[in-house]
Amino acid sequence: MSVMAARERRGVELVFTVPRWSERWVLEDGVTMPESSEHRLACELLEAILRAWIARTARDAAVYANLALRWDEEHPRVGVDPDVCLVEPAPLERQVRSLRTWEPGHHAPRVAVEVVSRDTARKDYEEGPAKYAASGTRELWVFDQERCGRGLMGGPWTLQLWRWTEAEAFRRVYAGDAPAYSEELGAWLVLTEGGSRLRLADDEAGERLWPTAKEEADARAEAAEAEVAALRAALAARG
Repeated sequence: MSVMAARERRGVELVFTVPRWSERWVLEDGVTMPESSEHRLACELLEAILRAWIARTARDAAVYANLALRWDEEHPRVGVDPDVCLVEPAPLERQVRSLRTWEPGHHAPRVAVEVVSRDTARKDYEEGPAKYAASGTRELWVFDQERCGRGLMGGPWTLQLWRWTEAEAFRRVYAGDAPAYSEELGAWLVLTEGGSRLRLADDEAGERLWPTAKEEADARAEAAEAEVAALRAALAARG
């Protein structure tokens, strides 16, 4: 079984078949790539935003970091470990060691995120989209906060967005400096903090950002303090 993926280079769209697996996609057990502090902070922010969204909307979904994603039962060592992924519906198990899409209750991610680092740039730009197409992932965000990557399709790009289209092809629908629209989540991907962080927003300008749980709690506390201050001022004015 194979799937179709599409790439664009110099204005010409290249359509090619992605295999279910490749020898180059075999992952070695116990091998992890080093992460910079900026890389980890960018990932943790996205995790927190997505978890708060799940709680706010009471969805049957889960967010994972560096979870093993496997899709070929005959080649279980072939896979990819997304920096962040959103899975909906969530697996039934409380403790998920790996996402094996051939097992009951395991589904390919709705969204996967790769935050590019200098050690992973080639993989994230060139191999990543093909792997995620083969896995059945619905949407892929490739966030290159350091702009250190380059692949067959050029670059570096701060943000690339890939998704399955109505033509049943996995296509790169955006490459640039954001904002870009996520059809899977119905939200805009926007850059903050000088381009070092990727966030979600209800509007293209990024004025209505999706908050983390901590940001929601801080906003409620600030609103409560403002209400108390207003009440005290009103009482003082009455003498």
